Amino acid sequence: MIKFGKGVVKHRVLILIVAFALLIPSGISFINTRINFDILSYLPSQIETMKGQDIMVDEFGTGALSFVILEDMKDQDIETLADDIEDLKGVNDVIWYGTIADSTLPREAIPDEVYDAFNNKDANSQLMLVTYSDTMGSDETMEAVNKMDKMVKHHCFVAGMAAVNADTKTLVMQQAPIYVIIAALLSMLVMGITMDSIIVPMLFLLSIGMAIIYNLGTNFIQGQISYLTLALTAVLQLAVTMDYSIFLWHSYQEQIDRYDGDKKRAMAHAISHTIVSVTGSSITTIAGFVALCFMSFTLGLDLGIVMAKGVVFGVIGCVTILPALILACDKAIEKTKHKILMPDVSRIASWVTNHYKILAVIFIVVLIPAIYGYTHDQVYYDLAGTMPDSAYSKQANERLDKEYAMGATHIIIAPSDMSKADSISMINDIKKVDGVKLAVSLDSILGPTIPDDMVPDEAKEIFKNGDYQMMLVSSKYETASDEVNNQITEIKKIVKNYSEDAMLIGEAPCTKDLITITDTDFKRVSAVSIVLIFLIILIVFKSVSLPIILVAVIEFAIFVNMGIPGFTGTKLPFIASIVIGTIQLGATVDYAILMTTKYRKNRYTGMDKKPAITKALADSTNSVIVSALCFFAATFGVGLYSNIDMISSICILLARGAIISMFVVVFILPSMFMIFDRVICATSAGFKNKNLTAK
Repeated sequence: MIKFGKGVVKHRVLILIVAFALLIPSGISFINTRINFDILSYLPSQIETMKGQDIMVDEFGTGALSFVILEDMKDQDIETLADDIEDLKGVNDVIWYGTIADSTLPREAIPDEVYDAFNNKDANSQLMLVTYSDTMGSDETMEAVNKMDKMVKHHCFVAGMAAVNADTKTLVMQQAPIYVIIAALLSMLVMGITMDSIIVPMLFLLSIGMAIIYNLGTNFIQGQISYLTLALTAVLQLAVTMDYSIFLWHSYQEQIDRYDGDKKRAMAHAISHTIVSVTGSSITTIAGFVALCFMSFTLGLDLGIVMAKGVVFGVIGCVTILPALILACDKAIEKTKHKILMPDVSRIASWVTNHYKILAVIFIVVLIPAIYGYTHDQVYYDLAGTMPDSAYSKQANERLDKEYAMGATHIIIAPSDMSKADSISMINDIKKVDGVKLAVSLDSILGPTIPDDMVPDEAKEIFKNGDYQMMLVSSKYETASDEVNNQITEIKKIVKNYSEDAMLIGEAPCTKDLITITDTDFKRVSAVSIVLIFLIILIVFKSVSLPIILVAVIEFAIFVNMGIPGFTGTKLPFIASIVIGTIQLGATVDYAILMTTKYRKNRYTGMDKKPAITKALADSTNSVIVSALCFFAATFGVGLYSNIDMISSICILLARGAIISMFVVVFILPSMFMIFDRVICATSAGFKNKNLTAK
């Protein structure tokens, strides 16, 4: 490692030239990497709802739909608007009552339930159903929605998940750069207080920023990344890799004193020490992100791969780019040094070890309500609910519910050779299910009142095509509610009774699958992250007891963090409840590992239990606090600023989790060492020196 360090110092100019040059292809690649705004597309492809989605696209040329609420418009104007919308690229069909029958046909000839479903006399409004030729998250669909918004603005509203995805794209692309700026500025503030230089924090951010661009630039390997990954990557990578830069700087300062001001030699040795320490530290963080890859809901795989890759780039940048930057800016660093503003908090070490019994009791007392709150968190799965009230799509969805009592819309894909009698009978059975507002098939619309030859060919093609026919079911219940999930179960039973090949698809059925799948994923990810980090600690410390103690302490911090919403009644987006635990465990267990390493070293040199633990705590307290504050700074500001609840909730939880983990490591972990010291020394390597008499 010394040779590597000397190589970096010797070739520092070349390293900087190459590093800056690589930003160009990385930036171009990042710009051309597609961003996926459709969260439901990450459901497993083998489930029936996703297979049905593929059939819709292949057989009907339709992958998504929107309801357009038309207010104070005459029929002839609606017909003109329908033609204009249908001409938009990405739009497949436009359906309104004039499509179902000739516009010259009297309204009285249309079944009342169909007419009422598309018209509200009290609000003087009508509904138009727009289907798209691709899925709800495709670029073409979102562009079509944006153009429709401009066409129908002020007196019309576009509702549905396609509109939600389009609004999400607009918000994320506007806000993502601001997230980075907020995280960088607040991190600068923390480092300005805790460090003795103004320039060095800027170099940290430059080095980490370059690693972030490399990470984003290599996402072409995956083909695309989710908008959640895009929004969180820079913030999380900054938060979890800042420690590595701080460690290099502190090591560099120590080596300067050791080598009497020879900065090149000092940096070579600092790089050597940093590689060893940072590599071990980063493994647990990577393990936390790798655990996300075990999710069936492949959004976890998307986020896990990108963030694990980001940690690797962060480590590489820390031991190559950052040392070169520090040496290149040496004169500026020396001129801008100042007194460290953060007070020395290491004096609390003696207090902690003197009061360890009380702290252990507090641990037990707090653990019970923490677990209760953790197991009683309320989670929501309504993806539209993550949008701010100002979002046009959210206003449209609320208006759709208010004026038409219409929540979710289901689609039934059935064989086209199903008899007319079975088709009508199935629809009639579905109408009897609680909460069903409307259920229609082409056969049920025709019924005995409208001859088949009076229905335009365009309408027939919409509902029947090739081997399949499409039926629509409108529900009064909202997507992701218990009521709509029960309704879906009942409708599925009816549909399968008439044909095993028939499928129930749509946003609500997909969301019901999402609930089932992510519930299993939550348990799997938690178990995998604990096992991986347990094994890493076991290997690093060659100990049976330490993995249990360290993981238990950080899991306690996670219980407290995630237990708070259970008592405050705060509803969390489903993805937050899955990813927070594993990220908090992987990123903050490093605090515990740092203190444990010092504790082991002290015991090995012959120190008694209490002095060894007290010194370990005193030597690591400042580092733990600085690390936690940097993590907090990088995430908290973004959490406050973002008005997309899925992003805001994750950042707020991570920020709070970092602070809670800090307090737990500083106050609870030393207490555990005091209580279990004899067990730890007996079951761990490196705590006893045979040449010394350890007490």
